[in-house]
Amino acid sequence: MKKLFILLSAFFVLACFMMSCSETTSTQTNTNTSDTAKVVYTCPMHPEVISDKPGKCPKCGMDLVIKK
Repeated sequence: MKKLFILLSAFFVLACFMMSCSETTSTQTNTNTSDTAKVVYTCPMHPEVISDKPGKCPKCGMDLVIKK
């Protein structure tokens, strides 16, 4: 039982560390794109869909909106 608790605690710490690293990378990426002052459009339902011009999402057909 004690080994299970230690294992779960280690997994929780690792998961927290991974989430904090991904947030930092995401923030750095957003900073780099805002430095170029380029307008980027994305789908509200599928944020992985990115375009440099307005249009429709190829997955769901929704209008692309400006990414903030």
